[in-house]
Amino acid sequence: MNRKTFLRSAGFIGLGLASAPTMALISSQNDEQLDKALVKEFVGKSHSDPDRVKELLKEHPTLLNAAHDWKFGDFETGLGAASHVGNKELVRYFLDHGAQANIFTMALFGQLDLLKQMLEFSPKTLHAKGPHGFTLLHHAERGGEKGLAVKDYLVSKGLTKAKVALY
Repeated sequence: MNRKTFLRSAGFIGLGLASAPTMALISSQNDEQLDKALVKEFVGKSHSDPDRVKELLKEHPTLLNAAHDWKFGDFETGLGAASHVGNKELVRYFLDHGAQANIFTMALFGQLDLLKQMLEFSPKTLHAKGPHGFTLLHHAERGGEKGLAVKDYLVSKGLTKAKVALY
């Protein structure tokens, strides 16, 4: 093989290797996704119908961390829905099945030590907006007696609103 042929071959091989990750990404973007209506039903029912939620989750386990965009980036998961309505039993069910716990979950369950650590790591999270604009204060209030210490702490840090406008 002469030098010119070698360089041409090496160039094509290098180009192929360099483009492989891009091709894999394009391929994965074309993979089948969860039906939007199914995700909407799952998240919607997570506000009030635990039995239906459990049925849907058995049929479609990947719904567990799926999020629905109600509008303008108001994303919500089943965990987020159950959390802001204060349904601790359903929240626990989600967590026991591998849902992604977050700072709103900590506020709901009165996990003051964990919440403090999260806020020390990321202080601006104090003003995080959950689904529909519900704040950490709202979630602590939904936590009932267990959320009282969290509520007091959040208020001491300057959080005053339970809900803020998203748009």
